[in-house]
Amino acid sequence: MSLHTAEILWTRGDQPFIDKRYSRRHLIRFDGGIEVAGSSSPHVVPLPYSAADAVDPEEAFVAALAACHMLTFLQLAALKRLVVDRYEDAAEGELARKADGRMYIARVTLRPSVRFGGEGAPTAAELTALHHAAHEQCFIANSVLTEVRCEPRAPAV
Repeated sequence: MSLHTAEILWTRGDQPFIDKRYSRRHLIRFDGGIEVAGSSSPHVVPLPYSAADAVDPEEAFVAALAACHMLTFLQLAALKRLVVDRYEDAAEGELARKADGRMYIARVTLRPSVRFGGEGAPTAAELTALHHAAHEQCFIANSVLTEVRCEPRAPAV
């Protein structure tokens, strides 16, 4: 099939380490060359040891699910000859604690809003079916055990 890679780079520098007072800021480098600042979530590791202006793994997980759903949706819409002018999503992931105390992303809720152009838009039932098919075919959603919800919303005017 295909291989997808990401590099993660963190260096301690002259920071203390054993006392857990070190920066969690790191670099995420994707195979296309894009570099993104990464960090632990400030909800998990308090500031200043995490970086609020960097992408945390929980956000990246939610973004991966939302982006995969969108890309699959766009492909399916094109196959049905529907013209999508705009797609936006306000996705959320909820961190929870399992019975054994371990943390996990318990639920991801996608809230896509799609604006159509061209000859016409799908009916509400057709739009729901498109989102359902996109969810069923999304590689990332098929890769996780987390419940992934899709709650489409009306486009912003």
